[in-house]
Amino acid sequence: MADQEQSERFKAEMPQIPGVAAEEAPRARKGLAENPAVRLIAGMLVLLVLLFVGSRWLFHSKRTEAVAPAPPAQIEVPTPPADPAPAIPHATAANPQIATVAEMAKPWTSKEFMFVDRFTNESTPALLIRLSTSSALQPEGYWALTMIAPFGSCRLEYLDDVAKLKEQYAFAARHPMVGDPCSRTVFDPLKMSNIPGNIWVRGSIAQGSDLRPPLGIEIQIENKSILAMRKE
Repeated sequence: MADQEQSERFKAEMPQIPGVAAEEAPRARKGLAENPAVRLIAGMLVLLVLLFVGSRWLFHSKRTEAVAPAPPAQIEVPTPPADPAPAIPHATAANPQIATVAEMAKPWTSKEFMFVDRFTNESTPALLIRLSTSSALQPEGYWALTMIAPFGSCRLEYLDDVAKLKEQYAFAARHPMVGDPCSRTVFDPLKMSNIPGNIWVRGSIAQGSDLRPPLGIEIQIENKSILAMRKE
């Protein structure tokens, strides 16, 4: 112990050299958080993690949409077609039937048909009208006429609406009439008219300037079937 103290006593001190400072204590190391390079790397790692998580979420969303079940197919039920209009009967020599007594039972019922000429085979539009003055079982209970005006080409019309008859023809009537829209002539189905040759025909002119009533068609009834036989 004495030797150690004696040695310390004779130990030489470090010389003080002017201009040379004593050795500085080692600088404390800066923390990792204050290092710019470390902060940059950490930011890039965070950005990469966010990009990875975002891409995974987007991929999952698209995949969910892709595999989502499609809604059930809508089956369109086509609209059933409307009932076709009944065929207009053609009165021929072989088959002259145009209606039945049952379907013409109500007075002022009408039915269109085509009259086929026995010699020329020409078809002419015609009309059957059930009159109110005779039985449906008798030929006198009907008026069959061609719907083309005599000595002309105008198509006649059946006016079963008396209000329309008064409005369009300026003629007041209590029952349906037949009219010529070209000349505004009105024919009365209940009246007869005498034409040259002392021939009585149905459809007397009630108003207008036409030369004569429409051409008539002879009617016969067999087994409650109405037959169109001959044109005037």
